[in-house]
Amino acid sequence: MDYFIIFITTVSGLYFHWWLYVRIKRWMDRDLALSLAGSDDARRAYMLERLAEAGRQGVRRRDLAQWLERAAANYPAP
Repeated sequence: MDYFIIFITTVSGLYFHWWLYVRIKRWMDRDLALSLAGSDDARRAYMLERLAEAGRQGVRRRDLAQWLERAAANYPAP
């Protein structure tokens, strides 16, 4: 019974740390996209759409900053 408790506690801890790591990565990526957008609401929505598109295209995390910078540069001027 002691091993079962240790096993459950360890698995729960590992899952929680993985979940937290994934959430922090998502928050960082979202903050990056929003920081490139500035304070314009339409541009913020555009950059969040580009972030979602980057996820669908499978852009690697190390290339994400450059990809988002190019997307921000291609934002259509009003």
